[in-house]
Amino acid sequence: MTRVSVDLIDTLAPMVETRVREAARRLPHLRYADVRLEVTEGKGAGAENGTPKYSGDDYGFALGARVLAGDRMIAPGYVGQTLGTADLDDLDRIVREALERAYRRAMVNGEMKADAREKFGPLGESLADTRLHPIEVRQDTVGALYRVDPRTMVLADMVRYATDVSRQIAAVDAGVKYNYVGTMTELARELFVSSEGARIDQSFALTLGSCTVVTVDGEVSQDLYDALGHQRGWEILLDGVDEPALRFPTFVDFALALAREGVALAAAPVLPTSDREVVVVTDPHYNTLVSHEIIGHPVELDRALKMETAYAGRSWLLGGLTEHQVGRRVASPLVTAYSDPALPGFGHYKYDHEGTPARRVVHIDRGIFRGFMNSRQTAAIFGGEPNGHWKATDASLVPLIRMSNTVFDVGTRSAEDIVKEVDHGYYVAGHRTPSIAESRENFRISARGVYEIKNGELGGLYRDGGIAADSRDYLMNVDAVGTDFRLYPIPNCGKGQPMQTKRLGNGGPTMRTRARVLGG
Repeated sequence: MTRVSVDLIDTLAPMVETRVREAARRLPHLRYADVRLEVTEGKGAGAENGTPKYSGDDYGFALGARVLAGDRMIAPGYVGQTLGTADLDDLDRIVREALERAYRRAMVNGEMKADAREKFGPLGESLADTRLHPIEVRQDTVGALYRVDPRTMVLADMVRYATDVSRQIAAVDAGVKYNYVGTMTELARELFVSSEGARIDQSFALTLGSCTVVTVDGEVSQDLYDALGHQRGWEILLDGVDEPALRFPTFVDFALALAREGVALAAAPVLPTSDREVVVVTDPHYNTLVSHEIIGHPVELDRALKMETAYAGRSWLLGGLTEHQVGRRVASPLVTAYSDPALPGFGHYKYDHEGTPARRVVHIDRGIFRGFMNSRQTAAIFGGEPNGHWKATDASLVPLIRMSNTVFDVGTRSAEDIVKEVDHGYYVAGHRTPSIAESRENFRISARGVYEIKNGELGGLYRDGGIAADSRDYLMNVDAVGTDFRLYPIPNCGKGQPMQTKRLGNGGPTMRTRARVLGG
């Protein structure tokens, strides 16, 4: 082949299977090996203030190998490579050498662990063999879903579309001083092969539209950013999406609504800060970031076990293997939260990056904490079945435990009734910026807009406000959960060092609780 395309996987799959089986037979003390290959073909276009800004048509091609091996102790070794067209004629050697390098690293890692275990006495006893919890080994092919193949999009058409949306935003109001519109569409294909016999071939289409708007009223400015997207083709930007859990309008209507919201916020007063906890009703968009920050990240088991704490801390749900909240009440009986890769949108997949069949894991069941997202390795440490949440941004990077679709479950009350029952409080709409404690035991999350509630009616709009609360108290005080469940795309969740940015989903319904509101 002379170019990199997703069709390359068809050619490479038999060779990769052969090399993995060969390594398992040939290399002494090798206990397990897997190889991931990923090819992505994508196009993007953007516009700024009604003028074309950029366009691009590119590919990604990456390889990752993992080996568990060791004589005195079993340890992992990893190799990751970013590849290109110059590597196409030499891929057999590259895969073989990646497995061999990962094996050598695992063997050295195992020897160093064994030495440390012997040297450091009781402290060294904390070191153990790296084991993987057993899973059902699958061979499967999963196709992408789209009406418009991302590869068929014409860049000039994408540029014209983004520029037209940007021009319409600029025409909304004289208060719109700046806007930026970005669009992208891609097709990705991932191959996973393991020495246990797994062979998973998954393809994903993905399309994203993002918008930044800056509005000014006098000396007040407001900057808003939001995005919509789905694992589909370009059609979602033109037609919107209307699925049971995932709904959004056409991209142009979405962007114009954001601009109008920015104009209204620039003219609004600053939210006053409360001196005590007050009643707050939070909308699904705001709860998207709450579910992400105080549920999602703390229930990633690598973070909870302190295996990955570099970027965003630990977890308020686990202090140690015997000091944790599993089986204990952490929220009101009205609160249920879970992660489910079967839900639609950015967080959907059938298998994770170690071939584990993905499944729903309930984190909070009617207020009781039940468990974490995990990997095969962390399941072997902490217990429980692997639930398929070990994912990497691309195949060259070591996977981390990542959210799929982490959400608050639907309730039984209408959102309108939840507001009507409030004599005085605040309606908190749309998320903006999180500020989270090291173990996420408390938080401050700003909102796009906050409305005062008086006698069950929404009153004036405030800007530059949000909520501050203790995470457990906040969840324990929930006294109403709505039926208006919504799932939103998160295009840029960051985790790890080096940073891995991942697309996933979060959401929930309207909820009512108590917290301090903060302005300014």
